Amino acid sequence: MSLTDPRRAAETTSGARQSSLRASNLSLVARTVCASPEPISRASVAKRTSMTRSTASRLADDLVAAGLLDELERAGTTGPGRPATPLVAGSGVAALGLQVNAGFLAARVVSLRGDVIGEHIEVDDLVGSPPVPTLERLAAIARDVLDGMPSGVRLVGGGLALPGVVSADTGTLLLAPNLGWADLRPVEHLPGDLLPEGAGVLRVGNEADLAARTVAEQTPGRPGPVRDFVYLSGEIGVGGAVVLGGEVMTGQHGWAGEIGHVTVDPDGPACPCGSTGCLERYAGRHAILDAAGMDRDSTAADLVSAVASGDAGAAKALDRAARALGIAVAGVLNVLDIPAVVLGGHLGQIADLLRPELERQLRTRVLSARWAEPTIVPAPVDPAPGATGAAMHELSSVIGTPVPWLTTTSAS
Repeated sequence: MSLTDPRRAAETTSGARQSSLRASNLSLVARTVCASPEPISRASVAKRTSMTRSTASRLADDLVAAGLLDELERAGTTGPGRPATPLVAGSGVAALGLQVNAGFLAARVVSLRGDVIGEHIEVDDLVGSPPVPTLERLAAIARDVLDGMPSGVRLVGGGLALPGVVSADTGTLLLAPNLGWADLRPVEHLPGDLLPEGAGVLRVGNEADLAARTVAEQTPGRPGPVRDFVYLSGEIGVGGAVVLGGEVMTGQHGWAGEIGHVTVDPDGPACPCGSTGCLERYAGRHAILDAAGMDRDSTAADLVSAVASGDAGAAKALDRAARALGIAVAGVLNVLDIPAVVLGGHLGQIADLLRPELERQLRTRVLSARWAEPTIVPAPVDPAPGATGAAMHELSSVIGTPVPWLTTTSAS
């Protein structure tokens, strides 16, 4: 039979379709289990996915064999038949999340269930730090965390969160103004064997984009309560991301969301990015503490205490920051019609102090506020949300494309 025989072509096409259908169905089962807030039975998976029970059960078996799903103890039953075996995300599958920030280095291992099973956060002033020695320190931290992982944990990927403009296609950090880094490929300065064989390559992303995932998803694959929002990551600088339907809007080049460098006053102070009057010159952590006349080592709790004790300088600094936030965010909301603003980092920790002036600014400046006033939500407390989000991004990719991680070859 020749290679051009139509029967052979039909067989090849049919096989490709079957393979594609199986891959799609495996992903659907994995996503259904991981999205469920409670353990879920195979019968419930079949019902929610509109699959036959036998197909859903067979696919679940493959995912359990690969460790992507776990079976819990069978629940008791008062009716006829065998009790159901609940399914949950696999506890032995995990990803590495790394983060370089102007104020710390972080390494975390996060499981498919969303549990942090290993971490090391090293606080330091990294403004203007040399990139290569800093990345070598990060690699040493990561190795310590990986060496301490429980036995049997399977690492499926890793990500690095950086506070700057990142070209996702090439993994190049184009500019990180507060670090003083530019035109850098971080992976070239990290050990090639940092991730175990088979775990893929370390992916590089913007810190705020990755941190926003920790709000969009409660755990890998499980939607958070807020699905459409503007995220502001408050550190020494101010990062930002726009999330629609739970997905980060990255723009054509992956550079969207740089809210910290929106100009709120053209005649304002110079910014390391080269512009003037950027939002982060008013709402960054150092900017607020400087304006309040407080030491830069002061914490959010110190700032709260200063305001509570009647410190006029601290109160004025917070109003200044909230006004700048309102000007910048209102422009984003007017353009994109987003219903919520999520404050992360130090901004989340002082959200209650910022809220009165920020709400006033948004009511005044957002055209649609009279019909639907934007809500302000503090992000979950997390000392290194970029590292968490980097790990979650890798785990969500596994849920979306589980076939490469299967250890069985059964067909469905």
